[in-house]
Amino acid sequence: MGSQTLPPFSVSAALTQWQWAPVVTAIAVLAAGAYLWGVVRVARRHPARPWPRWRTGMFLGGLLVIVVASESGLGSYDDVLFWDHMIQHLLLLMVAPALLIAGRPVTLLLHASRNPLHTWAKRVVRSRAATALTWPAFGIAAYAATVVGTHLTSFMNLVLTNDLAHNAEHALFIIVGYLYLLPLIGSEPIRWRLSYPVRLIFLFIAMPVDAFTGVALGSYTSDPFPVTSGMRHRAWGPSPLDDVHIGGAVMWVGGSAIMFVLIMVTFLAWTRQGQRAEGRGWLEAARRASLEQLTAAGPSAEERASAGTRASAAAAQPEAGTRPRADSRAARSGIDEDDDQLAAYNAFLARINQGGHQPRPSG
Repeated sequence: MGSQTLPPFSVSAALTQWQWAPVVTAIAVLAAGAYLWGVVRVARRHPARPWPRWRTGMFLGGLLVIVVASESGLGSYDDVLFWDHMIQHLLLLMVAPALLIAGRPVTLLLHASRNPLHTWAKRVVRSRAATALTWPAFGIAAYAATVVGTHLTSFMNLVLTNDLAHNAEHALFIIVGYLYLLPLIGSEPIRWRLSYPVRLIFLFIAMPVDAFTGVALGSYTSDPFPVTSGMRHRAWGPSPLDDVHIGGAVMWVGGSAIMFVLIMVTFLAWTRQGQRAEGRGWLEAARRASLEQLTAAGPSAEERASAGTRASAAAAQPEAGTRPRADSRAARSGIDEDDDQLAAYNAFLARINQGGHQPRPSG
């Protein structure tokens, strides 16, 4: 849609000036249908543990972002206003992939499918190709090359004059953004398991890339895309050079803001993981304390001596077909502690059983 047929850009124009993109619509509908099929399958197979609704909302939201960026007014003005072009790129490169990853489509597929689809999906996820593509170093390299290569080279002139190249660029953004963010903010069953500090480092690395690209676009003193100057000539809106400067600010500020949100989400996930670990430690300590209180007052001296004799005899006699192992003092200490607790607990149960089923001798 050319600038001659479009009204001046506004919020109402962005909401009303839609363009039809059948390929994008078809892919989004198929992806949404396949995802919802998996949700229904999981609900039928595991009614007590249905698929989380918020993950479904995240995945469908990611598809909606792709449709809005490609077919709404943001897509209609992407070859008319450069700064609108940059907003579209941020949505496709960072926002949509992050939402799709939060939906965990691979995990849903493994939960919902049966053989042979289940086996095939596991083989693909664990394949060498998938391992290489999801390698974090490859992801950050691909992200940096894509951001710089598509905005600071003559490739932009090709994109703004060739619809096929333009659509291919959109697909490239979604794929690269997904591969870059998957091992950093995702929890899919891929081979890479990064600690949270490493994830934060790789997210921080991308911020200078966005900032450098934005500053470079804002430092031009003449239109860097002269081939498209005539196409972008309008009676309304900023001049082509000012348009590029605004686009650079969008890339710098907008890209850094989105990345900061992803960093904060990752940091909060890290803190929740630490809280869960502390909770499990507290629960184990409470269990041990409760067991000690339960058994401390119960067994008599004879019961403790008998239980200790049985535990010592059992420990001294190895099972048939096995050989005694030489354990470290630390491991031996932990085992002895568990044996003592087990012996005390068994004596406590024996005392209850004796008191409940055998008559006590009179006076």
